[in-house]
Amino acid sequence: MQNKLKIFSGRSNPALAKKIANSLGRELGEITIQTFSDGELWVKFEENIRGQDVFLIQSTNGPSENILELALMVDAAVRASAERVTVVMPYFGYGRQDRKDQPRVPISSRVMIDIFTVMGANRIITMDLHSTQIQGFAKIPFDHLYSRMVLLGAIKKVGLDPKNSVVLAPDIGSAKMSQGYAKHLEMHFALIDKRRYAPNQAEVSHLIGDLKGLDVLIIDDMIDTAGTTVNAAEAALAKGATSVTAVATHGVLSGPAIERLNESNIKKIIVTDTMEIPKEKQIDKMEIVSVGNVFGEAVIRIHNGESVSALFEF
Repeated sequence: MQNKLKIFSGRSNPALAKKIANSLGRELGEITIQTFSDGELWVKFEENIRGQDVFLIQSTNGPSENILELALMVDAAVRASAERVTVVMPYFGYGRQDRKDQPRVPISSRVMIDIFTVMGANRIITMDLHSTQIQGFAKIPFDHLYSRMVLLGAIKKVGLDPKNSVVLAPDIGSAKMSQGYAKHLEMHFALIDKRRYAPNQAEVSHLIGDLKGLDVLIIDDMIDTAGTTVNAAEAALAKGATSVTAVATHGVLSGPAIERLNESNIKKIIVTDTMEIPKEKQIDKMEIVSVGNVFGEAVIRIHNGESVSALFEF
């Protein structure tokens, strides 16, 4: 059965794909992906995958070309008679567009799932969705993993005293995740009521909880422009917090994120490698931990027909 397992990588995050394969003692499969001079993409599997259990690894962050690239990989695998095709998206792009919140707009998260379903994917694996209800859009098996296994270890190495520390949820959406971390770390819990007045722009309205004299741990699923994270840190320090550590699964780090984080009083930033973070964005106070082993464990369990529930319980 092991001989039927094949793992291939797109171009969005080959470093993570290699770590996933290495965690299973395997090499990535041979695939050629080209961008022609007119911008069109071309994909070819360079080895036989007929009757194989194929896993395609590709985060679907911007540019949107990453999405089309993955869709073409799925189609090529199906047409090459793969027995099963599993899409592994460490970062699920368009995860924040999960509802019709105003007239004449798409539900882009649903579109994402529909694309890969129609292309012929048999299963989707992702990690720390911005909105967990996105799973309900899928008509194929959808495994939602958590990064807590690696992030909890990294947090503990920071050396915070649980009795003098508090987990701060930077908005209502991250409250459940933050409460889970607070429980596991045996820390206090606090919450920020955030008002968003435009995309990527928000401000702190109320801070619920006592932070005076405590070390603060801000937990979120992603750091995009870092506005939410930095605003939460400033609010915490204004309320008497001793220090602030920011933790997130996905380091999107777009726009002014790096400048904001560099200029902030955040002591340490911990993110995972679900997205490839360019060297120029890897600032001194940033630590990047790998989720390669988590995805590797999910891949081998799915391949062997075993339960993966332990990997997505929190």
